[in-house]
Amino acid sequence: MSIFSNILNKIFHHDSAPAAGTSASPAQPAAPDAAPAASTAAPAQPAAPMKEVDVEAVLTQMQASHGEQLNWRTSIVDLMKLLGLDSSLSARKELASELNYSGNTEDSAAMNIWLHKQVMQKLAENGGKVPDDLK
Repeated sequence: MSIFSNILNKIFHHDSAPAAGTSASPAQPAAPDAAPAASTAAPAQPAAPMKEVDVEAVLTQMQASHGEQLNWRTSIVDLMKLLGLDSSLSARKELASELNYSGNTEDSAAMNIWLHKQVMQKLAENGGKVPDDLK
């Protein structure tokens, strides 16, 4: 699973598996295949991820229960830490590659700023409600 997919799962499925930490969402796509006779159940499950998720509210809630004070609003490193993901330079370079970063990955400051903005934009494109000041 890609790093960005992990970010999506941590934010969009936050309420569905708060204690799990690991993604319980892979079971959701398997459910329609496992029960083809229950065609009424299949449309209900895909409809749930389509619901708009208030990204700021989810991250603020996560921050409130997190022991370390993190600046997830501007820092990709802190955002990844808050989500329980690897925030190392190599992980951020991998995320940059996934999101088609064309800049110099050795300039980590510029890459980090671009990554944070891209992640917020991609969250919005995938059904997240993201305030304009975070995009």
